[in-house]
Amino acid sequence: MDFKKFLPWIIVGILIIFAITSYNGLVGVQADTKTAWSKVESAYQRRNDLIDNLVATVKESANFEKSTLEAVTNARSKATSINIDPTNVTPEQMAQFQQAKNQEIGALSRLLVSVERYPELKTTQAFLELQSQIEGTENRINVERDRFNDAANVYDKKIKSFPSVIFAKIFGFNEIARFKSDAGAEKAPSVKKAFEK
Repeated sequence: MDFKKFLPWIIVGILIIFAITSYNGLVGVQADTKTAWSKVESAYQRRNDLIDNLVATVKESANFEKSTLEAVTNARSKATSINIDPTNVTPEQMAQFQQAKNQEIGALSRLLVSVERYPELKTTQAFLELQSQIEGTENRINVERDRFNDAANVYDKKIKSFPSVIFAKIFGFNEIARFKSDAGAEKAPSVKKAFEK
């Protein structure tokens, strides 16, 4: 048997198997990244649901400032209107998403600060439970964002490693934007300025 006759077919077969394996590996890490993103969205959805409950509780329990409640509702509406495909997100889209979520949490923070003027509301069981759940949800959001960044890191390393990089380019696997800290977050907040507000 002449082995040289079959050598081109063997090489083609090895390349096909290698391409299939690389492609399947890329699909796997991309799917893991999508799953991590859906967990981020789920954590944000939990916050949105709690905000709705908190606004309803505040409305029922006190003659509360209408403008504060409207600001929370509007920020929540804006934050939920932005949809992102995690495998196709640009850094600009991620920044826009983060900005909307930051406006939402800022409005929520102002609401919680405003509640300080309503001692009867601060002591209701429903409000206390919602406040506790919101704090826990913020921690969940942070954890899920970190997990998404970890999944995006695994994905990006895979699409940039040889020989996967060849197949990533052929099949259109692109780098994924990550969550970043807000501008100025690297500086420690001033306690004095916080009390001056």
